Amino acid sequence: MTSIINILVNGLILGGIYALTSVGLSMQYGVARIFNIAHGEFIMVGAFITWMLYTSFGINPLLCLVVAGPVLFILGFIVHRYLFKTLKDKTPVPTAFEGNSMLLAFGILFIIQSLGIYLWGTQIKGYSFMAYSIYLGGIRFSANRMLILFFAVFLCVLFYLFLTRTRPGKAIRAAAQDPEAASLMGVDINKMLALCFALGAMMAGFAGVLLSMAYQLQTNMGLPYTIIAIIVVVLGGLGSIPGSMLGGFILGIIGSIVNTIDPGLTLAAYYLLFMILLLVRPSGILGR
Repeated sequence: MTSIINILVNGLILGGIYALTSVGLSMQYGVARIFNIAHGEFIMVGAFITWMLYTSFGINPLLCLVVAGPVLFILGFIVHRYLFKTLKDKTPVPTAFEGNSMLLAFGILFIIQSLGIYLWGTQIKGYSFMAYSIYLGGIRFSANRMLILFFAVFLCVLFYLFLTRTRPGKAIRAAAQDPEAASLMGVDINKMLALCFALGAMMAGFAGVLLSMAYQLQTNMGLPYTIIAIIVVVLGGLGSIPGSMLGGFILGIIGSIVNTIDPGLTLAAYYLLFMILLLVRPSGILGR
């Protein structure tokens, strides 16, 4: 019984990170129509900013959320404003823009990764934070991983409330559902698209901060997390924020179960699930 609970808890912890990672990608593709292959590199940057601040200045990783988040938000806004918007202005056909933006994102991926290697090297990095056990109901859990789970759920819920309860959030959802009608109602579409991309980068930064608290870091870690985020977005439903949250936790639990059987099969299980979804239900769990 104890081992089953540990598997489920580990799955929820992984799922929290996957959900936090995926809601940003879902936002970028669902509204801005940018299939951001470089999404994982924003996670890497958030993780290494946290590692640097903690190891060099002793800043609490949780406080790094208010540093890495805004930094990634600004970076995402600049990337969209000067790269993706320029590309969109020069590409009048929407379908062509989606393909071209993915190629542009590949370029951004390699640029950020190369800068990361230049700044932080290729060696595995990590630090120890709250690396002790706590007991709940007689079952031992890792303190830092439970903290990761709490903040991942908290940030996902906060982000969902922002989208559903605030005026900018409603404008974003209106732009996603019908850009032309939203524009006629006074919504600045270009501003909303830049905001969506920047928010997606910020959520990736948050995921990187939490990831750094319990996992090893490398400057080439971004692409695997991008692939996982894509699987989660497809699992939950393209453009569905609640679907991405749900899909992240489902994938985390599946990964935790497979990991107990053979860690080498985890990614294979993810890809198998991805292919089955594309064949059986390409719209995802909550997709339309």
